[in-house]
Formats: sequence, structure tokens, C-alpha cells
Amino acid sequence: MTDTYHVPVMVREVIAYLSPSRGGLYFDGTVGGGGHAVAILESSEGARLVGVDRDASALAESERRLSAYAGRYRLVQADYAAAAASLDEPLSGALLDLGISSHQVDETGRGFTFREGAPLDMRMGGASSAERSAADLLNEATESELAEIFREWGEERRSRRLAAEVVRRRGERPFETSDDLVAAMRRSLGRLSVQDKARIFQSLRIAVNREIEALETALPVLRDRLEAEGVFVVLSYHSVEDRTVKTSFREWSRSCVCPPELPVCRCRGRALGELLTRRAVVASAEEQASNPRSRSARLRAWRKAA
Repeated sequence: MTDTYHVPVMVREVIAYLSPSRGGLYFDGTVGGGGHAVAILESSEGARLVGVDRDASALAESERRLSAYAGRYRLVQADYAAAAASLDEPLSGALLDLGISSHQVDETGRGFTFREGAPLDMRMGGASSAERSAADLLNEATESELAEIFREWGEERRSRRLAAEVVRRRGERPFETSDDLVAAMRRSLGRLSVQDKARIFQSLRIAVNREIEALETALPVLRDRLEAEGVFVVLSYHSVEDRTVKTSFREWSRSCVCPPELPVCRCRGRALGELLTRRAVVASAEEQASNPRSRSARLRAWRKAA
């Protein structure tokens, strides 16, 4: 599948688990450029779709690509957790393709990139949204808050050193562009690789958009919206995201979640569904070679009980 806006990851695997050929309503909570959505609608004339994204430009691209399937889809600009909570029809399947699209990275003005001169924005909803930008976060968060962001979501073991440097620099002048943050990283962390820059910028993006919080909220909501034997697929690109999904899917697949010290089961006493992926599925070697973004992708799938 060719997509100049964004190359969707593991389309074949996503479709194999969702099985949209059986028809029904499917929820794409991160519709982006519509790559997975097109594949879902192409699978069966009986498949319908709700596509959600916070990014207006992504929804415009999805509208363009999905126009051939008029009457079988609707697009919603919202946070996927909020959109999931507002659903009033059972779902045959749900998909979350987490992270950001290659188009968002390539569009320098959105501030998701560490290329020179990029504004420190990173808001999924764009510059017009009411949320704090990455620059706001760097200029206003406490040193301990910044250290936690860099450590937890950037996996930076020298997070305190970097946070202290950010606080020192913002006392001289506020952070505005990618150059300001890269300079702080260079001063506090020394020589930087592309991966180092990507990790720190990613940690800010996750914090700005409250991505882990949204994921933790949406997972049980989407589970409950699934019909019997409905399937939930998540593509993640960060260890914290993947761990959150793995923990939830495994817990839902256990018949008892009582603490071990309880002599008698007092919980639900039954599994809510079953894991379809004992281990995370990764992209094929061929896909990783043609689409480098797929290298970090981890797919997990879960099916609701009958």
C-alpha cells in the first residue's frame, strides 16, 4: 500500500487480527492519513468505520482517501479516549496505532522534529489548541517534573543533569526552538546521537499530549465497547506504551485477579477474553527495510470473550 502522507505499519497483520471481512463497526482511534482505515473498509462491504484523530490535517487527508467509501465511515476530531467513551454502538474491532505519523515529523512547523529551527510545539491538536506546548513545558515545569519526564519517557539515566541545565538556561532566556533544547542536551549530556535526540524529544511529546494517561483511560473503555468476540489491536512504539498494553491485555485474560493472600476468589471469577499474541508481533524484515519507522513497532491483540 502506497501512502505519501504516512506509511501505515503492519497493515497485513492488523487486518489478520481484526478480521473486518466479517463486517461490523470498527474504531480507528488514531486514523492519521487513513492507511489502516482504507484496508479495513476494503476488506468487506459490510465493514464500517469510526476514524478519530486530534490532528485536523490528518482528518482532512483521511477524508480524501476514504471518500470512495461514502456512507460507511465517519471522522471525528477528538482525543481517542473521549471519542471511545461517547460510542453508542458495539464494536467488532478497535485499533490504536500510537505515536505520531511520518507526516507530522516531516512538517517542521508542527515542532515534532529536532531539525534546526523547529518550534518547540508538539501538540497533536496543533498550535491553536489550548494545551501547553513543549516550549511551555520546558519553561514552566519544575526541575523534578522535567527530570521525571526525561527519565520515564525518554529513558535518560542522566535526566537530573539535563533538567538542571534546562532550568539554568531558561533563567537566561526562554526555550523557543529545537536548537535551544539540543544545546541544553549537548551541554549536559555531551556527544549526542540521533537516537539520543529522538528519545528526549519523544519524552516531551508524550508529556505534552498526555499520551500514557489517554492510553490508560481508553483501554478499558474500548474493551467494554467491544461486542462478544470483538478484537482489540494496539501498535505501540515506546516501551511504556507497550508495557501498559501488555499488562492490561494479560490481566483481562486471567480468570482471577485477586491478591494471592485471599483464600477465596472475590473478583470477577472469569476471564474477560483471551490474548491473541503471547508475545508482541514485530514487522517483517522486508517491511523494516522499506519503512524504518516499523522497526520499533510492537503489535498486541486481544479478543473479548463470547
